[in-house]
Amino acid sequence: MDKINVLENIEIFYSTTGVEMTFPTVNGSNLLRQKLTLPRDFKGRFNLVFIPFQRWHQMEVDSWGALAEELEEEYEGLVYYELPTLQNGGSIYKLFLNEGMRAGIPNPKTRERTITLYLEKADFRAALGLPDEEHIYILVVDRQGKEYFRTRGPYNYEGQAALRLALTQLIPKMES
Repeated sequence: MDKINVLENIEIFYSTTGVEMTFPTVNGSNLLRQKLTLPRDFKGRFNLVFIPFQRWHQMEVDSWGALAEELEEEYEGLVYYELPTLQNGGSIYKLFLNEGMRAGIPNPKTRERTITLYLEKADFRAALGLPDEEHIYILVVDRQGKEYFRTRGPYNYEGQAALRLALTQLIPKMES
């Protein structure tokens, strides 16, 4: 399949889903121990959000990492985040998991952009129309929670092409 057909098929997929979702208001803490309320506390005018539900999903998030950094440099006002989404548990459970993640992520910028959500996962997924936890979800949302783009799973050319197309329509590229 050539590049033009791939983009046309993706545009059709996204335009025919008919789903307009709003990111729900949720509370979390980043790995710098800052408490945040999302989507209000997202820093970007537009925010590229990676939502993993399982520990092994980190591989899928990592597959998008280089592109996410590149896009953040290219598009003014775009900030990307990782939102590990875990079932609500007791404070010892949260402390154990947060400290484990913090120990594994020494980079302060990565710690800042990693915001752990402890909540009722089924309710969160339902609010966003995410049918399952088989893969990560990638969204572009603004600070009011309006969703502009969605895909799922590990990095692939089609997802990258659709994401770039959506961003190009939303945000002017920064001048080099």
